[in-house]
Amino acid sequence: MQLDKSKQLFERGQKHLVGAVNSPVRAFNSVGGNPLFIKNAEGTKIYDVDGNEYIDLVGSYGPMILGHGNPAVKDAVKAAVDRGFTFGASTEDEIVLSEMVADTFPSIDKVRFVNSGTEAVLSAIRLARAFTGRNKIVKFAGCYHGHSDSLLVAAGSGLVTLGLPGSQGVPEAAVKDTLVALYNDIESVKQLINQFPDEIAAIFIEPVAGNMGVVVPEQKFMTELRELTKAHGILLVVDEVMTGFRKKFGGAQDHFNIVADITCLGKVIGGGMPVGAYGARNEIMNMVAPLGPVYQAGTLSGNPIAMACGIATLKELKKLNPYEKFEKEAAEIEACIIDAGKEFGVDVKVNRFGAMINPFFTKEEVVDFKTAQTSDTKKFAKFFWAMAENGMYIPPSQFESWFLPATLSDTDLIKIKEAIRASIQSIK
Repeated sequence: MQLDKSKQLFERGQKHLVGAVNSPVRAFNSVGGNPLFIKNAEGTKIYDVDGNEYIDLVGSYGPMILGHGNPAVKDAVKAAVDRGFTFGASTEDEIVLSEMVADTFPSIDKVRFVNSGTEAVLSAIRLARAFTGRNKIVKFAGCYHGHSDSLLVAAGSGLVTLGLPGSQGVPEAAVKDTLVALYNDIESVKQLINQFPDEIAAIFIEPVAGNMGVVVPEQKFMTELRELTKAHGILLVVDEVMTGFRKKFGGAQDHFNIVADITCLGKVIGGGMPVGAYGARNEIMNMVAPLGPVYQAGTLSGNPIAMACGIATLKELKKLNPYEKFEKEAAEIEACIIDAGKEFGVDVKVNRFGAMINPFFTKEEVVDFKTAQTSDTKKFAKFFWAMAENGMYIPPSQFESWFLPATLSDTDLIKIKEAIRASIQSIK
């Protein structure tokens, strides 16, 4: 595989970009080698600057659920561009997209659009604290909610622990009110509530943990978590930035039959444009400025081009209704990975949720952060590069979800399975 131009760009980018990238995973530190620099994409394919073609199983980490260059979405974006880039004033499309979101999620009466999932979550933290009059928040070990200080915490070594800074530059004071529970373990949540009665404002959860590499919770855990938060006056904040519209149009909340107090969204609702959102029932959202005392603002929030892209994406997704197709294709890919692992003597497990799927190179069933960490990352690195050599672009990390596009063809699926088999054979 020729990567000369990617290598040149990576070297050139080192001078004025941090590590030649704008997001760490793109540096390929987890898999080694030179990062791919992408030139263009169309449909299910993505092309690097050296002319290599790949079936795209990253989908920009989730937004490109329709594949690249959907005609209706492109037309909507071009029309929005012709009307103007940004106005610093309200537009009708903001109302239209808010109506679509509220119609989809029963937990949402009102929504506030922001520019990223990180911004949605940090706004939800402030809102939850204001609404409850409490300061402490709970997150789960291995769940990722963006890079805001109070949620960028390490899990620590104990069963249940106070948050420890997960990055240099995050002071202990920033995470002193952040508590860490164990994913899929309701007893760890009960311990925290008993230890800090009447102090916890909200519990934040990825309903499917995509940054552990797709870890799906037990239904009982999700049901009990909802009941427990209600019983103790704690807001349940469901971070559907990754899972929204992914397995069902109504997101993971629809799948698990739970209703969040605050929902955070991103990725798919922008269709590839930088959009995040948080929403809740009127009682909570009416506390946000200009209706209430919780301040939050953004120069480019509700950007007209981003709104147009999001509206068109959701309309096309609803029309296409690819959820049975996702299930069928993901099941075939899972079976292929498992069968190849058995044939070539490679320990591998697979977790999946709708269009999200991930192989873990381990003997362990992956149900939480601890079991995810048993994965053989060296084997994954070999697998990643073998897949690239076989024309597949997957996330360059053992702990990132693959995202299937709704437009995979039968031929694409055959090629994916052939690549998987060859790649697993190469690492035995």
